[in-house]
Amino acid sequence: MQSVNGSDMKEPAKRAYKAMLMARAFDTKISALYKAGKIFGGVFLGRGHEAIAACEGVFLEKGRDAYAPFIREQAGRCAWGYSVLESARSYLGSAQGCMRGRDSNVHWGIPGDGNPAPISHLGTGISVIAGLMLARRLQGQSGCVGLACIGDGTTSVGATHEAANLVAVEKLPVVIVVTNNQYAYSTPNSQEFACKSLMERGKGYGMACHECDGTDFLQTLETMQRAIAAARAGEGPQWVVAETLRMCGHGEHDDASYIPAELKAAYADRDPLAVARRQMLEKGWLSEEEANAWEEECRDEVQRLVAQAQKEAAPRSEEEDWDATSWHPMR
Repeated sequence: MQSVNGSDMKEPAKRAYKAMLMARAFDTKISALYKAGKIFGGVFLGRGHEAIAACEGVFLEKGRDAYAPFIREQAGRCAWGYSVLESARSYLGSAQGCMRGRDSNVHWGIPGDGNPAPISHLGTGISVIAGLMLARRLQGQSGCVGLACIGDGTTSVGATHEAANLVAVEKLPVVIVVTNNQYAYSTPNSQEFACKSLMERGKGYGMACHECDGTDFLQTLETMQRAIAAARAGEGPQWVVAETLRMCGHGEHDDASYIPAELKAAYADRDPLAVARRQMLEKGWLSEEEANAWEEECRDEVQRLVAQAQKEAAPRSEEEDWDATSWHPMR
């Protein structure tokens, strides 16, 4: 594995950071639209999760690998190669989106790209990724990786245990990323599990385990690169625990009043975007001028794409055939 000190990590770092900026700009815009009554249903933000998501997505290859993002993986989708336009279309109900206006918020995916839509029944994303990678094995494919995202609360769900056990027994090339943001909705870690660390869960399944501070951009980048490279090289499933804090409520309907003020204050200086910017500047991989230009560029791009989605027509029920099979071509 190459260290983040190596120049070969410069380009992945820049792409991941750009994805983080796009995700944060999109979150800010979509939150404002929700508060203005322009979006119905839930809005789920990735603030505090951006480094984890971007660093996992940047090492995956669309069309070759499989990626099952969680509800806060907008930065991962950007790093994977998707425009925020698809997310905007989903939130705003555009018939031109991949879900054709049938679902809202984060529940969209393009299976042909190896990107199944997130499933509200938590933990089942691992099962889907396990099935995709087992299918690739039966087809004689090698060198591909499946990555499934879960949260700390999801590690206590039965579907997670069943799927993780299957992945480990079959030694599938799967990376399970556990983002521990300290709360399963409003339930703190102390009421979720009795083990000292969620690393113990991965060890119990018999997987290789990795741990990182998910607010430390370069540490997270290195950890994700190492885990994904190991799975791709045939070293079996990898369990990654990334520690962070959800810097918002579970959704925009939740004020997160259950999180102690002192915990929020402790993370105030650990915003993943601020940390990433500082680290990129320190390494000379980005200049102040470039960083400022990127931020402005991302805000402008998000504004343009959201405006485009807002102008697009909603689905017309009288013209729909409602054939929702995953292999149906987009219209």
